[in-house]
Amino acid sequence: MIKDLPQNIVEGVAMAVVLDHEDVESRSWKVYVLNLKDIPITNVLVSSKGYGTFEGEEVKTTVFRHFIGDLAPGKYAAVELIDEKLFAINNEFWLSYYIDREIYDKKYIFLTESVTETNFIRIPLLNKPGVMIK
Repeated sequence: MIKDLPQNIVEGVAMAVVLDHEDVESRSWKVYVLNLKDIPITNVLVSSKGYGTFEGEEVKTTVFRHFIGDLAPGKYAAVELIDEKLFAINNEFWLSYYIDREIYDKKYIFLTESVTETNFIRIPLLNKPGVMIK
């Protein structure tokens, strides 16, 4: 039964959309998973998709699955490149990982137009500007 499943709360793990590189002609963005814990997380898997309304039409992107593997304490890993045009729709990242033999999972959603300079912070571990969800 559902009541018998463990309530594993995800804490200390974040997803971030980061301005990875900028020059006069272009900007490059990446999505990262960050392990802010003091213990490793293992078998890290992230699935991503985008959805919403763009120019009056409903759109959905393909679902991508990324196996990251193990992530040591205080480390991060790039999940995928992301095109700036996708910030006009919702971008969802479903993260799952293990600590010991317990599975944890959480959905992170970067809402439409939430990746803007007014929402930028300095992303921990990366020391770059971006938007982060813990």
